[in-house]
Amino acid sequence: MRLWSENVGFIRDGRIAKEISDRMVEFSGRLDGSIAVRDRCSPEEFAAYRRAVGRIKGEILLGILNPLYAEHPSLKPAGMKYETLPR
Repeated sequence: MRLWSENVGFIRDGRIAKEISDRMVEFSGRLDGSIAVRDRCSPEEFAAYRRAVGRIKGEILLGILNPLYAEHPSLKPAGMKYETLPR
């Protein structure tokens, strides 16, 4: 599901876009860190949790960051391992 309109764009204000980018990158890092529960739950629980975290990170990337960086390419952090998708 697209969160922006072809005619309107996605978060036009650069300051707001930067704040969103910073927060989403921080959240993504926190999700990565949450995988530390691996040693405290069963393999089945961990697998289910890891899948859920993957879905959340996918939504952050596809639903927020890709459209945001398509609108504001200068905000894409250096070293990001993915390319933005065309709008």
